[in-house]
Amino acid sequence: MEAFTRLTSVAVPLPRPNIDTDQIIPARFLSRPREVDHGEFLFHDARRRPETGEQDPEFPLNREVFGAARIIVAGRNFACGSSRESAVWALFDAGFRCAIAPSFGDIFRTNGMKNGLLPVVLPAEAVAALTAQVEAAPEAEVTVDLRALEVTFPDGSVHGFEVDPFARHCLLEGLDEIGLTLSLEDEIAAFERRYGRENTR
Repeated sequence: MEAFTRLTSVAVPLPRPNIDTDQIIPARFLSRPREVDHGEFLFHDARRRPETGEQDPEFPLNREVFGAARIIVAGRNFACGSSRESAVWALFDAGFRCAIAPSFGDIFRTNGMKNGLLPVVLPAEAVAALTAQVEAAPEAEVTVDLRALEVTFPDGSVHGFEVDPFARHCLLEGLDEIGLTLSLEDEIAAFERRYGRENTR
């Protein structure tokens, strides 16, 4: 897993509440294995006009100014709905490493931390202020510092956030569940040797 320490990027605003995982990646794309680039399916239907199938230039992710965005500023209850890890894969493969919102779907939040995407919860008032700033100045940058547990807004204001300490450690070190186990290989080997000695007497 790719480690996350500090990220500075433009941020794309998606302030509508209750954006669910089926909007993030429609169900018909879920059979693809992880090796496939899921970024092309991100907001597949929402980005297109239903009558023509062409990309809607008004949808934020279709705007050129947000082409390099690696942060999403979302509304409350972002990524709610069904449990699908593919929603995180789609965001990650499209280049996003962080989502900032007043709240997240619980399973999405867990899946994000396990896949290198940091979900940051800030008060609704702070998220509204950040949304207004990035809408007013799309080229402005936001900094998310996982070590310091701080987000710096374009106006220079700094906002603290909280993350589960164990999940934070894994993300800072770039350790998924397998990587974490392998990092304890020496301790596991020592335990097995000790266990073997104690149970062969």
